[in-house]
Amino acid sequence: MVILVLNCGSSSIKYQVIDMEAASSTLLAKGIVERIGLPEGDLIHKPVGKQPFELHRPIPDHTTGIKLVLDALTNPEHGVIRSLDEVKAVGHRVAHGGEFFPESCIVTEEVKSKIRSLFEIAPLHNPANLEGVLSIEKVLPGTPQVTVFDTSFHQTIPAVNFMYALPHAYYDKYRVRKYGFHGTSHKYVAQTGAKLAGLDFENSKIITCHIGNGASVTAVLNGKSFDTSMGFSPVDGLVMGTRCGNVDPSAVTFIGEKEGMSYAELNEMMNKKSGVLGLTDLSSDMRDIDLAYDEGNPRAILARDMHYGRIRKFVGEYAAEMGGVDMIVFTGGVGENSCEMRESVCTGLEFMGVEFDREANKGARGVNKILSTPGSRVKVAVIATDEELVIATDTYNLVK
Repeated sequence: MVILVLNCGSSSIKYQVIDMEAASSTLLAKGIVERIGLPEGDLIHKPVGKQPFELHRPIPDHTTGIKLVLDALTNPEHGVIRSLDEVKAVGHRVAHGGEFFPESCIVTEEVKSKIRSLFEIAPLHNPANLEGVLSIEKVLPGTPQVTVFDTSFHQTIPAVNFMYALPHAYYDKYRVRKYGFHGTSHKYVAQTGAKLAGLDFENSKIITCHIGNGASVTAVLNGKSFDTSMGFSPVDGLVMGTRCGNVDPSAVTFIGEKEGMSYAELNEMMNKKSGVLGLTDLSSDMRDIDLAYDEGNPRAILARDMHYGRIRKFVGEYAAEMGGVDMIVFTGGVGENSCEMRESVCTGLEFMGVEFDREANKGARGVNKILSTPGSRVKVAVIATDEELVIATDTYNLVK
């Protein structure tokens, strides 16, 4: 069954085409459409076993972008399918499912209505995600669609961990609570890590660290999300590329009052102007911060130490919450590629039973590998996340 996986952002479309069978999967192509709505858009199409294809032209909306993707997929030279009839289903990443969606589901009018009702608490992501669904209805009418939610895996978090100590009326009226994100990735790498280490996933204590420009840590207890660092929005928890992470709310209201900032301006400051970018005034990309760190830039040193330290802090917190830990997993763009970050986080965790293998860690980038010594009571691993495969698998299982 050929499945198209879409991850629609406000001005981009990431996609993969995967041929799914009951016990296997084959990647046929992947690519990205960028700069949607700008004077000049880009399509970069990468078919497996063929030369990549690029197209540069105005792409006014998501429907146009998806049409260009479908044209590329069926092109005689760089396509991977003979006709669109081969696409049997489309799976979509949706950022926020609120309390409505503990699992992935087939798209219906009710599902679309509930995604739309969450625009208010996910204004940067859900509108674009829904636009992808609506665009497929236009260009591939009648094709089954499935939505896979970043928040679903975290719906098992108990109330003692998802509630805020705010007046209960705000939960009753607005469902203000911790939701957590990156759930698709956390679930995949926890399962894959458990297999790699020979652990029983449903009888284990695993801490997963999804570290990229956006970053979160999750406590996975007996195969279920028990706590996670992101909260009502993705701004909470770790120091990230442009997000501030944990901060005293009074510091934010103090700044807002002094600077005469609106709620929208404060929200933009916390989401887009903070994190390592705000601390350094250099970049939101950790590769740039690493270069400045090596050059002795004091603010880069501070930012990186804060970033790594906050990850280590959550690892310790979640080990305490679960009453121990069997495995720590690193994933995400930084988690999979930064040997320095993994070593820094694990250094000092010997008291928990972590024996980190520095030699195994060197050069481990984008692979699945154990990074702890054979005698380590707590296993450490790097796992390359594959959210698209999870989306394709859920789509296949629901549609077949």
